[in-house]
Amino acid sequence: MKSIFQCGLLVAAMLMTAACGQGESAKGHIPPLLARSALPVVGLAPSWTLNDVDGREVKSTDFKGKVVVVDFWATWCPPCRKELPEYVALQKKYADRGLVILGFSLDELPAAQVKAFAEKMKVNYPILMANAETAEAFGGVQGLPTAFVIDREGQIRHVKVGLSDPEAYEKLIASLL
Repeated sequence: MKSIFQCGLLVAAMLMTAACGQGESAKGHIPPLLARSALPVVGLAPSWTLNDVDGREVKSTDFKGKVVVVDFWATWCPPCRKELPEYVALQKKYADRGLVILGFSLDELPAAQVKAFAEKMKVNYPILMANAETAEAFGGVQGLPTAFVIDREGQIRHVKVGLSDPEAYEKLIASLL
């Protein structure tokens, strides 16, 4: 079942590499109104409990009051690898303002291999081992990467599928800080 799910994600990721998420134009730009924190509420973020790559239990409640970006990704996904440095930069720049980036790995690899990959990529935020059930709790993941931007009150305010313009995406996130 996991292999079928991941094959589907791989195909979707390839098809959606240039896709845009909700609220973005075909060129990946976010309309100016949205860039000024007028983001609509998409829905309530689900509660979850996952293990990080070191086997420690991490819960959604650990990040209460923070702006959280939940990025569903995989080591085998080229667009995911491309945006990792952008998330590293965002985490470094905005951590003191309450931003938390969380990488939800959908790899079937052992956690140790995902950890080694994240270390090689100099990831400075938590990497958690997710699964199909986690993706479903968020309403489904249509392709990789898929990111959910969650405000301080636990509301999903934006869903991004595929890559987007890094500057516009940063403005969108910063509007919630």
